[in-house]
Amino acid sequence: MTSYETIRIAIDGTTAIITIAREKALNALNRQLVNELTWALRDLEADARVRAIILTGAGEKAFVAGGDITEMKNLSPAEAGTFSALGHTLVDLIEQMGKPIIAAVNGFALGGGCELALACDFIYSAENAKFGLPEVNLGTIPGFGGTQRLPRRIGMQRALELTITGDIFSAQEAFRLGLVNLVCPATELMDRAKKTAQKIAQKGPTAVSYAKRLVRRAEVLPLSAGNELERELFALTFATADQKEGMTAFLEKRPAKFSSSS
Repeated sequence: MTSYETIRIAIDGTTAIITIAREKALNALNRQLVNELTWALRDLEADARVRAIILTGAGEKAFVAGGDITEMKNLSPAEAGTFSALGHTLVDLIEQMGKPIIAAVNGFALGGGCELALACDFIYSAENAKFGLPEVNLGTIPGFGGTQRLPRRIGMQRALELTITGDIFSAQEAFRLGLVNLVCPATELMDRAKKTAQKIAQKGPTAVSYAKRLVRRAEVLPLSAGNELERELFALTFATADQKEGMTAFLEKRPAKFSSSS
């Protein structure tokens, strides 16, 4: 497995766990970290062992506390645009991957950290976690898709308020807004994320990939186009070993044994 400086990767059965490992900097995002996350996710997408991915932060204080201000402070406009493009490549990859990604938010998820979590398919949060897009406090704006994904998750009016006030809010408020799927004690966070990842691993991998793609596309496609895509992908599942095994297992009243690829 490739060795990285800013992240750690562990394979636990069918689950890959990526830990953002800049604990002394509260796991802040710099260019190296963004690049390494992108490279690692591409490798894991191609790894047949992996059915689901958990993304979390090292330590107890932060998932990702934001961008690395020390690195960002003196960027030129062109350099800032390049950094933003790197971030967009990463969050777009998270959304477009066939394998589901769970953000296990174990502390501060601010700025780029909140944007990173927003791109994941589920957000599980520790009770002590804090969320926010406070970039306006620094004289700038979100640069990794936060202005676009937050309104799609919680609605335009509330997203606008949070983005232009820069307010930081609790995990409980994030749950109330529909930003996170689950809030639990910090000691239970990884176990809960792993259980969901393991549950996903028991499903047909091609079906999971198609389902993720369809639900993601529902945000941007007209209903008629979304339904047409659903009909096409539904039909394609009947050319897979997943479908044959799943329906045979159902009729034989036994658990399905899906292969890693179809």
